[in-house]
Amino acid sequence: MLGTLGLLVINANKLATHFKENVGFQVYLKDTASSAQTDFLIQELNNAPFTKSVNLITKDRAAEKLKADLGEDFVAFLGSNPLLNSLEVKLNADYANTDTLQIIEKDLLKKSFVKEVVYQKTMINKLNKNTRAVAFFILIFSSALLIVAIALINNTIRLSIYSQRFLIRTMYLVGATRTFISKPFIFKGVRQGSIAGIIAGLLLAGFLVLSTRFIPDLLQLQDENVLLILFIAIILVGIIISAFSAFLAVLRYLRLKTSDLYF
Repeated sequence: MLGTLGLLVINANKLATHFKENVGFQVYLKDTASSAQTDFLIQELNNAPFTKSVNLITKDRAAEKLKADLGEDFVAFLGSNPLLNSLEVKLNADYANTDTLQIIEKDLLKKSFVKEVVYQKTMINKLNKNTRAVAFFILIFSSALLIVAIALINNTIRLSIYSQRFLIRTMYLVGATRTFISKPFIFKGVRQGSIAGIIAGLLLAGFLVLSTRFIPDLLQLQDENVLLILFIAIILVGIIISAFSAFLAVLRYLRLKTSDLYF
């Protein structure tokens, strides 16, 4: 459950970043724009922190694409190509918002050879709004799932130690220290947490491989280093929760009166 939670959070964040980095804007250049001016603007945009990529679309290339979309040669009909050279700019995820785009637009329009800057304001606002809503939902769901997972593990360990409560009390009465009594149970919790973490990691890896067969695009979102950290974290969390739960359970039975052990 915790591994699935981690995988969900990682992929949701990467998916949001992927969508945001496909957001961009078009810079339409005037016919009077020279090659030197165009090259300078491309270089300037490439060096800007908000830019992920810049793609030059010449008027001839734009005409070919429009011909394919329309299914007819509009250039021959009009007698000339009315389209303009343009730059297609993709943004880094952190800059995919209308406030940043308005600032960029103002700066670009100050250049005499730039005719227009076009971007889809409504789509960007909806994307950011939906991303925040999904992030909030995942946060609530993750918190609930984390609490449930910890409660399940803790209750399971407490039940397993419950059957040995009289042995724990007897050892305490004959003079054994709390540390001496707790050690075997904590080590057992560590061992069980390690085994459970490894099994959970393998199951999660199998689930991920199976998912990518049905949804190949998921493969592009995966980062081997992040997944390795996630699998190690699953094992560590399993060890910590199991060991701590075992310690609390033993401590509880050590504090109880002998008469309370029968209930």
